[in-house]
Amino acid sequence: MVVDLKQVLVRPVHQSEEKRYQDLMQEYHYLGSLPKISETLWYIATWLNEWVALISFSAPALKCKARDRWIGWDFRHQYDRLKLLTNNSRFLVLPDWHYPNLASRVLSLCHKRLCKDWQERFGHPVLLMETFVDPKFFIGTVYRAANWVYVGDTKGFRRTRQGYSSTAQLPKMVFVKPLHAKAHTILSQPILEPRYRIGGHKIMLSAKHMLSLPDFFREIPDPRRGQGRRHSLSTVLGIVAGAVLCGMRGYQAISDWAQSLGPKARERFNCRRENGSYVVPSNNVIRDVLIRIDPAELDRALQRWNQAHGGENDQALAIDGKTMRNAIDEQGHQIHIMSAIGHQTKICHTQKKSVLCR
Repeated sequence: MVVDLKQVLVRPVHQSEEKRYQDLMQEYHYLGSLPKISETLWYIATWLNEWVALISFSAPALKCKARDRWIGWDFRHQYDRLKLLTNNSRFLVLPDWHYPNLASRVLSLCHKRLCKDWQERFGHPVLLMETFVDPKFFIGTVYRAANWVYVGDTKGFRRTRQGYSSTAQLPKMVFVKPLHAKAHTILSQPILEPRYRIGGHKIMLSAKHMLSLPDFFREIPDPRRGQGRRHSLSTVLGIVAGAVLCGMRGYQAISDWAQSLGPKARERFNCRRENGSYVVPSNNVIRDVLIRIDPAELDRALQRWNQAHGGENDQALAIDGKTMRNAIDEQGHQIHIMSAIGHQTKICHTQKKSVLCR
C-alpha cells in the first residue's frame, strides 16, 4: 500500500475518542498510557480517516540541565516561564503504519498547529517543545529529521513523589524544537515581555537554595521571648523567604506553602523534628515573627542572599517610590518606601523608608 503523506492530517482527540486513544497507547507504547494532568493536549494523525499515529504534549520537566543550559535562563526566571514550554511526552506510530517519513510528517503538522491550539485551550502561548529519548530503544532519528535540536543528556534521575530517585538510571537524550523564531531570546531575557507573563512572579527553589536560606538569617537577633520558642528564627525566616520567592503573598499563602513542603525540604530548612516528622511553623508563628522582626536586619540578610545567588551583575538600577496605604509612622505621617531594582537581575537590592516630601 502506498501512503500519500499529503493526505496525513493531525487533529486533537475528541472527548469521545479518549478511551480508545488511551487503550492504544497502553497497549503499544513501551511506557504505556499517560494520564491527562494539568495542561495536556492529545493528537491523532489520520490517513483517510484511519488512525496512524498518536502524540501527546504535556507539562515540561521542572528541571533539565541540558535544556536549561541551552535556553540560558537562571533559577530566578526558570520556574516563572515553564508554562511557555511543553513536553512531547508520548509519540506512537501504530502497528502496520511504519512508512518512511510518516513520523516526521506528523511532528511537522503538530509544530504548525500547536501554538494556536495551546492558546485557544489554555489561554497563553507556548514557545518551545522538548522531548526525552531513551537511547536504549531509539536514537532520535525522527526528531533529527524534523529539525529538532539535540542539546545533551539528562543525568538519569527521575522524579518521584518523594523528590528524585536516589540512583541514576540510563540518561535520556534531550531534544528541543522552538515554536517561535525568537523563543531562545524571549525565554532567556532578564525581563519577560508582558504578553508572555503568566500569573505572578515566582521561582523554583533548588535544594541548594533551601539549605542556604536559613544561614543568612542566623545573625539576626530573635525578638521573641525565650519561653515557648518551638522554631528557630532562621528556620521561620528561611521558609518565609522561600515562600515569597516562589510567588506566595500573605500570611495564609506562606503558611500553606510551608505545610506543602515534603520531608526532605523541611529537613533542608532545619525544621524541628517531632515524633519522627519534621514540623513547619504555623500561620500564627509566621505572623508573629514578621511583625516583631527588625526590618533593617531582615533587609540586610536578604541583600546578602541576593548577592550570593544573584547570578549576573546589574548594569543599571531603577529607583521606584511607593506610598504605603493605611500605614503611618510615629509622627502620624504616611510611610514612603524607596526601592532600588536591578534591570538585569530584577533583584530588589534595597528598600528604605524615605523622608517626607513636601
